[in-house]
Amino acid sequence: MSRPSVLFVCIHNAGRSQMAAGWLRHLAGDRVDVRSTGSDPAESVNPIAVEAMAEVGIDISGSTPSKLAYETVQDSDIVVTMGCGDACPVFPGKRYEDWHLTDPAAQPIEIVREVRDDIKRRIKALLDELAPSLA
Repeated sequence: MSRPSVLFVCIHNAGRSQMAAGWLRHLAGDRVDVRSTGSDPAESVNPIAVEAMAEVGIDISGSTPSKLAYETVQDSDIVVTMGCGDACPVFPGKRYEDWHLTDPAAQPIEIVREVRDDIKRRIKALLDELAPSLA
């Protein structure tokens, strides 16, 4: 069986989606293909998000925001959106989840830590659902 692929999409691909991708890579290893994009990508990943993830031993400093592409959605099994709204294309047969998370942009580290921990809980729940296909 092929590995499931999960795409995380937020507006700037600089905070929420990068943290989610970092958590999924960390917790699932190579059992899941992980992608992360933005509808209007920033120049770089939010340094506060990088710092918050480093506190839990996950390095996302080498990540670069990328532009959401039609093909990326088409090639993903699960698409998790985080505030990109209508900018995210919808394909029949794909599983979509919309995670309502605080945007960490311009937030203090304390708020970004809360977002990081909320994302971890959601990633663990997603992995629990995927577990039968990962066995």
